Amino acid sequence: MLTATSLSKSFGKLKALDDISVTMNAGQAVSLIGPNGSGKTTFLKCLLGLVVPDSGDIVLQGQSVLGQWDYRRKIGYMPQIGRYPDNMRVGQLFDMVREIRGEARPTDDDLIRAYEVEKFAHKPMRTLSGGTRQKVSACLAFLFNPDVLILDEPTAGLDPISSEMLKEKVLAEKEKGKLILVTSHILSDLDDLTTDVLYIMDGRIQFYQSIEQLKNRTGEDKFTRALAQVMKNGVGTATANSSANSKN
Repeated sequence: MLTATSLSKSFGKLKALDDISVTMNAGQAVSLIGPNGSGKTTFLKCLLGLVVPDSGDIVLQGQSVLGQWDYRRKIGYMPQIGRYPDNMRVGQLFDMVREIRGEARPTDDDLIRAYEVEKFAHKPMRTLSGGTRQKVSACLAFLFNPDVLILDEPTAGLDPISSEMLKEKVLAEKEKGKLILVTSHILSDLDDLTTDVLYIMDGRIQFYQSIEQLKNRTGEDKFTRALAQVMKNGVGTATANSSANSKN
């Protein structure tokens, strides 16, 4: 469904991505993890068309996305920090986004109802708490029923109940055959949400395995413990290519 081939990107002397190749398929929920500065954000921005790679290619559903823009209609993006016009009211923001997209098909309002957005739709964006902004970002990410969802620290700032609502929505979309990419520093969230883990460090993929493969490899029954063991023993024993091939 989504394939990156020999993807590289440098910013001056810094090599943010170094020859990354990976395939992700419909129905997967992939945790993208790694230390700060590892290249995760650059990789996601390349997928979103916000950063142009120096070399390599990205193919979504059989077509290269480089130099294109219309493919973004197939992607729902929830940023770590959503930035919106301060004076615009919440309801106006949703109306504006719907008008810009011009979609004729029905929208996905599940989270709008779950988060009771109508109760704060009259409020200007500048007055919202960080958690409420996250709710708005989550609703917008799912609104147009995208085939691919990219969620960057999705539960950051959410209260426990709202966080669980979002997790349930992510799992429901995965069951529909969507491809989910999620980053989070809250590893317990990843344990609940994801089927596979993609670990990037220094701009290179260190390993790409299913959660079950990782657990079997380490003998641990929890993703967080399995990941800690791999980090302790060294991540270089599982390659991205072997895992990607096993998914094709």
